[in-house]
Amino acid sequence: MLLAVIAACEIFFWVFLFGGLLLRYALRARRASTVVLFLVPLADLALVIATIVDLAGGATANWTHTLAASYLGFSVGFGHSIITSMDRRFAHRFAGGPKPVKPPKYGSEKARYEWRLFGQAAAAICIALAFLFGAILIIHDPARTMAFKPQIISLISLLGIWAAFPISYTLWPARPRQSREAR
Repeated sequence: MLLAVIAACEIFFWVFLFGGLLLRYALRARRASTVVLFLVPLADLALVIATIVDLAGGATANWTHTLAASYLGFSVGFGHSIITSMDRRFAHRFAGGPKPVKPPKYGSEKARYEWRLFGQAAAAICIALAFLFGAILIIHDPARTMAFKPQIISLISLLGIWAAFPISYTLWPARPRQSREAR
């Protein structure tokens, strides 16, 4: 049941996002687009409510609950930048807006870009961890929340691995490759 709710929330996220942007740029219905785009975070709220209701109803935590926590963290941590990026693409495609800027490839700009992504990942993981720890505290039954422990370890490990990217670009900035003739 919870897996279906997660899938529905993901589908609604994209339907609301694309629908809102199509209304805004293709159909020029700015007010309607604002209403539809306002619905995007409601998909996350529905997932939180469904997960809490399931756990409060006596369900033992399993991989679907950890997936819900991870999805929620990702959606909140990266959602704004996804929406902003898609908005720029739609503005360029349908409203004559400027071409979207590509991420930097080299130097300190690349390092700053990687640190920003790491910040979003850290926010996403902290939200997922807060949800998992909150559920552990509220349920207060280690037998029912045992499935959360491997996910907590995985999320913390993922954050450590993700940190390697901005650190490496800071310590060893990427440089453009030299052409064969320049060597």
